[in-house]
Amino acid sequence: MDSLSERRKAILFLALAAILWSTSGLFVKILDWQPVSILAGRSFFAAIVFLIYLRRIPTRFSLWQLLAALMFILTQFLFITSTKLTTAANSIFLQYTMPIYVVLLAYWFLGEKPSRTDYISMFVIFLGLMLFFGDELSTDGLYGNLLAILSGVTGALMMVSFRAQKNGNPAESNLIAFLFTATLGFPFIMKETWTVNSWLILAFLGIVQIGFAFIFFTKGIKHIPALEANLIGMLEPVLNPIWVFLFYGESMGKFALIGGLIVLSGVILSAVGSAKAAKEGEAHP
Repeated sequence: MDSLSERRKAILFLALAAILWSTSGLFVKILDWQPVSILAGRSFFAAIVFLIYLRRIPTRFSLWQLLAALMFILTQFLFITSTKLTTAANSIFLQYTMPIYVVLLAYWFLGEKPSRTDYISMFVIFLGLMLFFGDELSTDGLYGNLLAILSGVTGALMMVSFRAQKNGNPAESNLIAFLFTATLGFPFIMKETWTVNSWLILAFLGIVQIGFAFIFFTKGIKHIPALEANLIGMLEPVLNPIWVFLFYGESMGKFALIGGLIVLSGVILSAVGSAKAAKEGEAHP
């Protein structure tokens, strides 16, 4: 059994990871670059961190590994673009509808049958999803919401692809994605206006918001049950719109606020159900 000090350190690591992840919405709003350029610049710095962390470049590739990398790229691009088009709160909460799609895709591709709790969670999340379209929206806001939902779909495909890698290392899929995106997006970066602030923001997003956060997460998850880790991760969608409101002045509509709380409830219910199922599986091998 892990010592109390190791457990406290693990909780701190997971909380730090969630807090760092939550800052993406604020800095994407502040940075006046195109989504492709932001993604490429952030990927450049993140690739450096992951190369140091892994100390190698993948030389053998599997279908699931490449699919995970592709879905990671799409998820990040869609999230950044949606954050530019709608509120940061809508982007993160709508992306957190991901459990709906994870349950369905895991059943179709991995044969993991949904539980009754999974179905209830999907229904709750779907109700919350509908409320996001109750506020008055501009065309851009509507497109931003739709892209955020799509980022949840690609994020679910990414999670299933990670899960399908029996003996693989998900960090390698991330590194592949970072190297590819930084290379492909370089011409877009060259068209942007370079300032010290823009590169400082990109360095923070790549090195700290993704790089360090991922390292904190991998260290903390080893000593904390899945349910507790998921609940600590709820700090991200809660804090993301708070940072944007405090430092950017952007608020969310009342329907979106209610919908966001319902989506969070569904995600928590899904996490509780998954942890319970895993515990029962251990008790009845």
